[in-house]
Amino acid sequence: MKELCVIGSLNMDLVTTVGDFPKPGETIFGDSFKTFPGGKGANQAVALGKLGADVLMVGKVGDDIYGAKYLEVLKNNNVRQDGVDIEKEISSGVAIIKVNNKGENNIVVVSGANGKVDVNYIESKWDVIVKADIFLFQLEIPMETVVYTMKKLKDLGKIIILDPAPASKLPDDIFKYIDFITPNETELETLAEKKIDNEDDLREAANILFDKGVKVIISKQGRRGAAIIKRNEYAHVSGFKVNAVDTTAAGDSFNAGFAFALAQGKILEECVKFANAVGGISTTALGAQEAMPSYEVVRKFMDEKK
Repeated sequence: MKELCVIGSLNMDLVTTVGDFPKPGETIFGDSFKTFPGGKGANQAVALGKLGADVLMVGKVGDDIYGAKYLEVLKNNNVRQDGVDIEKEISSGVAIIKVNNKGENNIVVVSGANGKVDVNYIESKWDVIVKADIFLFQLEIPMETVVYTMKKLKDLGKIIILDPAPASKLPDDIFKYIDFITPNETELETLAEKKIDNEDDLREAANILFDKGVKVIISKQGRRGAAIIKRNEYAHVSGFKVNAVDTTAAGDSFNAGFAFALAQGKILEECVKFANAVGGISTTALGAQEAMPSYEVVRKFMDEKK
C-alpha cells in the first residue's frame, strides 16, 4: 500500500446543536454543546489513520490546550505527527459549528496556527514529506503554500488530490498540478464560475476545469453518491442510504476513503464506491472524527448494502 500525506489544517470544533439556525440578530437556545477535534486536513488524516493507512499529517497547532490535545488525538488515531509543530504565541485553529435538527450545518473558521503553515515551514519538513506517494490538500492553509507544495511534489511525479474546500476561486496555475479534484456542486460552481442546474451544466463546468489542466474530477453529490468525470467520460457511482445525524465531516471522510482505496491500487469506480461508504457512515453520529469508521466497519457496511 502506498504511503499517504495530508497537508492542511487542524482545528478544534466547537459544536452546538439547535432546532433551527438563528436568523440575523436573533438569539436562540441551543440543545447541547460539545468540543471535537476537526479541521479539514486533520479530519482526512484521522479518517485515514482509522482505516489503517500509513499517513503523515503536516500542519501546525497553537500554543494552547487545544494544540496539546490535538497531538494526543493524532497519536491515538495512528497518524504520524512528525510533520506537526506547535506555533508559539498564537491560538490553534477553531471552527464554530451549528448543527440543526435536519443534520445540516454552518461553520465559522478562525485559522489561528493554520495561517502559519507557510512555504518555509514546508521546506523545514520536506525530508519527511517527500517520502509519501499520495498527497491530500484542502484550502484552510495559505494558498501560496498549497500551490508551492503541489508544484514541487508534481515535479517529483507524486499523486495529488485536492478537496477544494472551503469553496473559493483558485489561481489558474494550480489546476495543472492536480490529479484528482473532489468538489461538491457548490465548490464546482465556484471553481468554474458557472451555475449548475443539471447534468449538462455539470459536464460544461467540468470541461472548464479540464481546459485549465485538471485530469480527473470526482464530483461529490451527497446522498446521491459521486460522479467520475474525465474529458470524454462520465460515470455515476451511487451512494448508500443512511440515517444522517451530522454531515460535518462527510466530505473529509469521502476524500480519505478515496485516497485509501487509491493507495491500495483499486480502480477508480471502486475507489469512489469505497469513498461513498466511508462518507456515508461518517454522517451517522455527531462530531467530525468520532464517527469515522475503521476498515472492518466499512467492509461490513458495504457487504450488508449489496
